[in-house]
Amino acid sequence: MSSPAAFHRFRPHPWHGLTVGKDAPGLVHAFIEITPFDMVKYEIDKESGFLKVDRPQRTSSLPPTLYGFIPRTYCGQRVCDLMPEAKSGDLDPLDICVISERPINRAETLLNARVVGGLPMLDDGEADDKIIAILDCDYQWGHLDDLSDLPNVLVERLNHYFMTYKLTPGQKSCVSIGAPYGREHAEKVILASMEDYTDAFPPGDRRKG
Repeated sequence: MSSPAAFHRFRPHPWHGLTVGKDAPGLVHAFIEITPFDMVKYEIDKESGFLKVDRPQRTSSLPPTLYGFIPRTYCGQRVCDLMPEAKSGDLDPLDICVISERPINRAETLLNARVVGGLPMLDDGEADDKIIAILDCDYQWGHLDDLSDLPNVLVERLNHYFMTYKLTPGQKSCVSIGAPYGREHAEKVILASMEDYTDAFPPGDRRKG
């Protein structure tokens, strides 16, 4: 019989080797790539599963929340269909922003996040939804059930960050964000991304990013 340590000899790929969470879509796992203290944009390397530097943040705007993705999700045709203006999904895992009262300053962290809503972001014609969630069991925010329960300023800060984080002086922005949506629609987006993932990465073929 193998020892317990044998099951942890190799690190699982954060996108494919972790799970979406047994209580999805309302309570999901979130793998954090960026913290509110980061002036560099990090993202998962799809091939290796390690965190890599994408680019320094060009503006002084910092992410107002923890930012990462939900494992075993994929923004494909079903996610695209939920955003009428989109021509396709962005073919990445579904992004998630997690609000926490206590500062969490480490990336590559896995946490439980309770979904409350989202932002319908369109990036160069591709559906790039930003799910908004609360750190599960958070003592300050944990009682909230829907995006409408959050202070408007928190949603405004997220909106501003995503409208400016790719901004290049002298060039027209390719990003637009529609009206924020609540928990019910956010859960539909998550379920769609889970189904898109199953189509894109059938069981037994989940090593490719």
